[in-house]
Amino acid sequence: MADTNAQLIQLKDVTKSYRRDALEIPVLSNLSLSVPEGEFLALMGPSGSGKTTLLNLIAGIDRPNTGQVVVGGVDIALLGESPLAKWRARHIGFIFQFYNLLPVLTAYENVELPLVLTSLSKKEKRAHVEAALTLVGLGDRMRHYPKQLSGGQEQRVAIARAIVADPTILLADEPTGDLDKVSASEVMILLERLNREFKKTIVIVTHDPRAAEKAHKVMHLEKGDLSI
Repeated sequence: MADTNAQLIQLKDVTKSYRRDALEIPVLSNLSLSVPEGEFLALMGPSGSGKTTLLNLIAGIDRPNTGQVVVGGVDIALLGESPLAKWRARHIGFIFQFYNLLPVLTAYENVELPLVLTSLSKKEKRAHVEAALTLVGLGDRMRHYPKQLSGGQEQRVAIARAIVADPTILLADEPTGDLDKVSASEVMILLERLNREFKKTIVIVTHDPRAAEKAHKVMHLEKGDLSI
C-alpha cells in the first residue's frame, strides 16, 4: 500500500466538530499527524479530548469538517460511501473496548464476519479464520460462544476478527479498558507481536500507562491538541 519509508497515515490541518441541537462542539482543531508504516503509536489523554474521534477519522468511520486524511496516498475524506466501505474492509482492522462480538455467533463465526462479502471460497475463508484464531491462541475455542469465554479471550477473538482480512492498519480503542491486569498484559503482548512479526501499523487509544509502554511512540491529546 505504501513503501517502507513512507508516512502511511497523514492528517493535515484536520478540524472536527459535532453539532448538538444548535450547539457546535469542537473536538479537533487544525490537527496534523504523521504515522510511518510499521509504527506502533499510543494516543493518551483525558476523556473527551478527541482520541476516539481521531481513530474514527483514520478508519474512515468519520469525516473531517476541514483538512485531509491521507492513508496510503489516498485522501479517504474524498471517497464516496461505497468506495470508502470497500477501502475500510480492505485496509482497517478495528478493536473495541467492549469487544463488540455477536453473542449468538461462535468465536469462529464472529471472526468470519469480515470475510462474508469477500470473493474468498469457503475453504479460503476457513483457512483465514483458523489461522487468525490460532495466532491469538484460541485455536481450541473456535466453537465456543462469547458467554463461554473470559473477557481476555473475548478480546482476543475480537483481535482475530480485526486481523482476519489481513488489514494494513490496526486501530484499537481502549483495548485493555475492560480487562484485568493479566488479560490486559496478554492482549498488549499480542498487539506487540502483530507489530513486530507481522509488521502491522498499529494505533491504540489508551488510558493505561502499562499498555502505552508497548508502543514505539506515545502522543498526548488534550483539548484537540497533539503533543509528544
